[in-house]
Amino acid sequence: MAAAGAVAAAIANAIKASGVVVKLEPTDFETIVRKAEKPLIIFNEGGLFSSKYQYMTSYKGFAFFTKSRVPMALPSNAEMVVTRKIWLP
Repeated sequence: MAAAGAVAAAIANAIKASGVVVKLEPTDFETIVRKAEKPLIIFNEGGLFSSKYQYMTSYKGFAFFTKSRVPMALPSNAEMVVTRKIWLP
């Protein structure tokens, strides 16, 4: 029983640490990014059989995430960070 309690506590702590991630459609993501003065966008390109593009940004305390089959047109003032992987809880 103690082990089950420890696992439940670990899961609860992981959820608290990961915060809130809001999944959006690409067009809605673009809208959020354009509202930010100088957005920081985390970007990943991957896929086994076809390309997929993943994007993440923060706005007003929330993390926003989207996937797209084609590269998105992002504002020129955006700072891009390219990663090998984006992991979501």
